[in-house]
Amino acid sequence: MRVLVACEFSGIVREAFRAKGHDAWSCDLLATEIEGQHIQDDVLKHLNDSWDLMIAHPDCTYLANCGVRWLYVQPDRPEKMLKAVQFFRRLWESSIPKIAMENPIPHPYGLTILNVGKYSQIIQPWQFGHGETKATCLWLKNLPLLKPTNVVEGRKGRVHHEPPSPDRWKNRSRTLEGIAQAMAEQWC
Repeated sequence: MRVLVACEFSGIVREAFRAKGHDAWSCDLLATEIEGQHIQDDVLKHLNDSWDLMIAHPDCTYLANCGVRWLYVQPDRPEKMLKAVQFFRRLWESSIPKIAMENPIPHPYGLTILNVGKYSQIIQPWQFGHGETKATCLWLKNLPLLKPTNVVEGRKGRVHHEPPSPDRWKNRSRTLEGIAQAMAEQWC
């Protein structure tokens, strides 16, 4: 199966699918952190490259509920939110047969404008072998709900307590390996 992992610089999801024998490619404006099949470009240019499945991780800065308090404090945020919504929708409305879109809990303004419906499910890292919390929404098209694979104790909010640093946003946005492996096992 040809798999596009959109907006992924880490290579974690891509490598989980490659380990299962799939022709998986990540695509991001940034270089990949793990050497492998990576397209460093705007993913919108590659949506029609005969993919069977896309797992997309669009930037959550202007869509997530945690950032809604800044929406009308900073004058450029509403326009940036609209661009983020358009990008999300272009990915969702692509002709790729199977799609999973991943993002944190959305704020109601972006969700209303998105007009792609409510997310299909919310997953947590502790359901996939990582003893921490980070509510993640999945919008699924022609895919089953992701089933927990390894429910563990521990509910540490690691990503919420990440100290300020230049790489904070990267550390918060990486998909954890247990979730990536579940996707590769269940969505093949």
